[in-house]
Amino acid sequence: MTSVPATAWPPLPYREWEPTKQTLHRYVQMVGKLRMSLVPFRNHWWHVTLYVSAHGLTTGPMPAGDLTVEVELDFVEHRVHVRTSSGAAAGFALRDRLPCADFYRDLSAALHEVGVDAEPGRRPFDLGDSPPFPEDREHESYDADAVERYGDVLRRTQAVLTAFAARFNGKASPIHVFWHSFDLAHGRFSGRPAPAVEGADPVTAEAYSHEVISMGWWPGDDRTTPFPAYYAYTAPEPADLREQPLSTSEAVWTPVGSGSLAVLPYDVVRESGDPAGMLLDFFESAYQAGVRTAGWDGEAFDTGRSPRP
Repeated sequence: MTSVPATAWPPLPYREWEPTKQTLHRYVQMVGKLRMSLVPFRNHWWHVTLYVSAHGLTTGPMPAGDLTVEVELDFVEHRVHVRTSSGAAAGFALRDRLPCADFYRDLSAALHEVGVDAEPGRRPFDLGDSPPFPEDREHESYDADAVERYGDVLRRTQAVLTAFAARFNGKASPIHVFWHSFDLAHGRFSGRPAPAVEGADPVTAEAYSHEVISMGWWPGDDRTTPFPAYYAYTAPEPADLREQPLSTSEAVWTPVGSGSLAVLPYDVVRESGDPAGMLLDFFESAYQAGVRTAGWDGEAFDTGRSPRP
């Protein structure tokens, strides 16, 4: 792993690790779809997400017949771990040039070895014309150094979001990774139903069934930001949201589709003197922008606690 001071947040230039990011995204989708097949439904699709662990990403415990099973993508040891409540364990290495087809095969075999009758996801979701995972030998990049740095950013961002979440006493999501968009996200809800989104697919309709202010981090893509960035948005988007001030001039409101995102580049945060403090202030400013313009009762939701990571 790249040697950096303990207090420094690591660089993660999108273009330099894009091939690995594309491959890793597909690994995560296979594991996420396995979770979706085993875990009972929860509102806003919270049953399909993955969680940050000490070493990477985990499904957390999943029911599988009489067993409980967990799958972890370990970005420190660079392995996949499959463990069950019976004590059975299996796994395989995340090594250089591991095509998605081999990842699918090896994960299927590990599940079978520990006695779990389930399969990873077979088809990519919203990844263009990417082939089915069992046939995908195109995506095979695995830069271990970049993956370690990605895991480091996840853990640091998780810590900030955990501190931020302590300030809110209403309905809120876990801090979790959505394998669709590959972002670490956290949402706060007003408790009021949202108007139906005209023409929305079932996934979108469920995700945005209630008013939400959401924030998080993604490592970049070619659709929105070709660089890693923190973001926040309010849905449905209220009038005048884009005119609201943010905590720093380097955070901007960016039009995306019919809505807006508050975007703060990751590099601005990591190069600041206080990355965690700067990020916490950004999330708070974007949240307050939504509270003001959407008519939420901010005082009622305030716990009066302002912990810092």
